[in-house]
Amino acid sequence: MKALTFTLVAEPPERLDLSPLTPERLAGIERRDIERIQIGISKHGSKVGDIFRVAGNDPLDIVFEGGSARLDRVAEGMRGGSVRVIGNVGAQGARAMRGGQLTIEGNAGPHAGSGMRGGRLEVTGNAGDHLGAPLAGELAGMNGGVLIVRGRAGAFAADRMRRGLIAVLKGSGDNAGSRMIAGTLVVAGGTGEMPGYLMRRGSILLDRAPKSLSPSFVECGAPESVFAAVIDRHLIAEGILKRPLLGIAPQKYGGDNAVLGMGEVLFPR
Repeated sequence: MKALTFTLVAEPPERLDLSPLTPERLAGIERRDIERIQIGISKHGSKVGDIFRVAGNDPLDIVFEGGSARLDRVAEGMRGGSVRVIGNVGAQGARAMRGGQLTIEGNAGPHAGSGMRGGRLEVTGNAGDHLGAPLAGELAGMNGGVLIVRGRAGAFAADRMRRGLIAVLKGSGDNAGSRMIAGTLVVAGGTGEMPGYLMRRGSILLDRAPKSLSPSFVECGAPESVFAAVIDRHLIAEGILKRPLLGIAPQKYGGDNAVLGMGEVLFPR
């Protein structure tokens, strides 16, 4: 079987909701019926056949050739299989994803990985604001899985994160890890202001000292940390980093004591 391939014919005339185009939702559907699925969200009401040239027959292996910032909700709710996007995507990529792998070979818009519960999302370019963060009105952000951004992330990465691992390799904007509930955020390349602001639990691991921390964090010295060694080995084994991030005895700050205060921010001495 050949990968089910959607080749972008031209820049879409409207924003598109690609959530119907996941492995489980396309299983057993003939190609001509796939082309009739409506994905446009404006009065144009574009269908798949209006935007993409469809080829292949394996719904467990989906490829989007060509990207656009108007491609929203790619792989939303995906539970298995593989989706690969060759190009940029819009908002909410991998929203509520539960399994499988989404690879974005370009940039991702805001709220990538929001509500993830499992699987793996990898972005080779940059990600917008609110990476892995909840939508308005939701109580928690990312709740499981692995999210890797090889480029830079915007502000509020991992906001209200509850579980899982987020790794950003070329720096993040302000308030990374704000209001974290639990889970692990790794940032190499520097962060903006106030990482961990109002975090309750969880770990923020940095490759250098942050520009600023909330005054309600307290210095905890540089204790020998088994966790630091374990996470360093894990990041290298998973191909996320090529060398250790923290070392044996990283500097540690605990907080945010303005709330529960059971979180930690670690970085090399």
